[in-house]
Amino acid sequence: MITGGDGTRGNDDNHTPVPRSFFDRPVLEVAPELLGRYLVRTAPDGRIVLRITEVEAYAGEADPGSHAYKGRTQRNASMFGPPGHAYVYFIYGMWFSLNLVCGREGHASGVLLRAGEILTGEEHARKRRPKARKGTELAKGPARLATALDVDRTLNGTDVCSTEKHAPLSVLAGESFDADRLRSGPRTGVGGAGAVHPWRYWIDQDPTVSPYRPHQRRHRPRSLDSGGPKT
Repeated sequence: MITGGDGTRGNDDNHTPVPRSFFDRPVLEVAPELLGRYLVRTAPDGRIVLRITEVEAYAGEADPGSHAYKGRTQRNASMFGPPGHAYVYFIYGMWFSLNLVCGREGHASGVLLRAGEILTGEEHARKRRPKARKGTELAKGPARLATALDVDRTLNGTDVCSTEKHAPLSVLAGESFDADRLRSGPRTGVGGAGAVHPWRYWIDQDPTVSPYRPHQRRHRPRSLDSGGPKT
């Protein structure tokens, strides 16, 4: 996916559903390979196709930055399910974030979708993000992405490998990009022991990638660019 050079948009191969075996692997393999994939959101008011440009990996019970670090709860239960499903959570009492479960069932690892480029359906995204100054800001940050795509807890547990025509969420093959543009670094907003992991991945020089912010203790709701811990 990453090493294939520049992809050609509009190619039928770009719209091939990603198989469940893609997600049934270690999170640090899956996360960087999600870059360039297409996320399709089919909502009642229309369809949006987003090219994933920034992600973060979370390694479940082995990762202090993960929601699953202390084990299974009602909130994070979908993370312990089979790979290739969505984990959606509410953060700071204001915003939703979308994650994709990967690894073997019961392991609880996942990838946070931090940012993306909206390829089709921008008019639908703008209805939900009317204050965005330009198209590159519609899904620039995890809360903005979820808002633009109308993602909430009703989509928690959704199978993103579904081949159904009108599946609410699905991940497609997407397009490749030059391997030299792959970057990694610390996860946004993650403190403590989890701060040392360079598990944030992004496509360099892509205008939709969100700015990095180190962890800071806060006592009020964050903005749509807010960081973690995430999954």
